[in-house]
Amino acid sequence: MPLAPGIIVALLVVAALGGYWDLRTRRIPNWLTLAGLITGFVLNGVSNGWKGLENAGLGMLTGFGIYLLLYLLRAMGAGDVKFMAAIGSIVGWRWWFQIFFAAVIVGAIAGVLLALSKGRLRRTLGNVGYIVYEIAHLRPPHVRREDLDVKSEKALRMPHGAAIAAGVFIVIGWTWWKP
Repeated sequence: MPLAPGIIVALLVVAALGGYWDLRTRRIPNWLTLAGLITGFVLNGVSNGWKGLENAGLGMLTGFGIYLLLYLLRAMGAGDVKFMAAIGSIVGWRWWFQIFFAAVIVGAIAGVLLALSKGRLRRTLGNVGYIVYEIAHLRPPHVRREDLDVKSEKALRMPHGAAIAAGVFIVIGWTWWKP
């Protein structure tokens, strides 16, 4: 189901502001995520009634739930959790997953480039293996390795809100220009 033009505009504005703010300050402001949540529910409710509100609610819960798990693993900040909940309320859960996968790809590429620029690529790739191993054994990776805690000064950190915004722009761009 295609997104309505008003929803696309709201999505692009919220994503652009969130990405910009995260790049500039390494924080995503609460006023923006709250405005995104409210906008998502209002636009979806007005355009599709109860079904639209259900779509907004499921999108919000999907974004919040998945990013809450990442937050609990100390892989994301709380602003990223709220930002993806807001994005979900605007687009619903189906579109949210497309944006999520695009943001993951952008974030992975940006992470590799960041690790290369800091001379930490080998260590970062080793960390990925360690993270997978620890999670497979139901252990939080940051407990034994402080540099895997996004809150640690030892962590290699990047503004994930910018990757989320890029994911939004990629998905919307793809839907407009795909053959």
